[in-house]
Amino acid sequence: PVLLFTEGFVLSGCCEAMVFCLFLVVMNVITIEDYKSTYWPKLDSAIDQLLTQSPGDYIPISYEQIYSCVYKCVCQQHSEQMYSDLIKKITNHLERVSKELQASPPDLYIERFNVALGQYMGALQSIVPLFIYMNKFYIETKLNRDLKDDLIKLFTEHVAEKHIYNLMPLLLEAQSTPFQITPSTMANIVKGLYTLRPEWVQMAPALFSKFIPNILPPAVESELQEYAAQDQKLQRELMQNGFTR
Repeated sequence: PVLLFTEGFVLSGCCEAMVFCLFLVVMNVITIEDYKSTYWPKLDSAIDQLLTQSPGDYIPISYEQIYSCVYKCVCQQHSEQMYSDLIKKITNHLERVSKELQASPPDLYIERFNVALGQYMGALQSIVPLFIYMNKFYIETKLNRDLKDDLIKLFTEHVAEKHIYNLMPLLLEAQSTPFQITPSTMANIVKGLYTLRPEWVQMAPALFSKFIPNILPPAVESELQEYAAQDQKLQRELMQNGFTR
């Protein structure tokens, strides 16, 4: 839905966008006080809702209004302040998420981590497009970075890094206990961890190799019998839990 009303700007090119920015500057000056009292509160509220939404939730915000708000602030040279506010806002949110995970009992820990990861990555699908002009004219141009990369890094630093050494033993235990968690949950977490920090593969290569291709070196002939035995064991476990061929 975001692209429907941004497309006209994006396709028109950078020159036209900058001309329109100059027009806004001349016609309607936004002071730093205006930004703090009027514009950022709107963005702050929208970000709150996006960060806490669940799949299928209806979010009562106007994407077009929020996008326009960001665009005007970029044109009025408030990109640096807006970027700083956005990072601070999301950092505070992630620190709360991390504390909630720390209080989770072991039997709920994996599922809650999966929910936190999925909810955050889902929120980024809306947040990043809303701040497309800040990304294009400030983050990429002046910081030589990308907004999505920066926001993924925040989750890595404030959540994943703090929980990886508690999470990984539970994942390995769940892997050895069939049906303790759903395959989709295991796949989401393992793929998510790999996206956040590929070197975490070294902590559990066999686990990651089940969901990420080409992690392990090619199998040699001497290992084929071991793989066959593992496959037979899995088939027996499936049959014991009511699954038939």
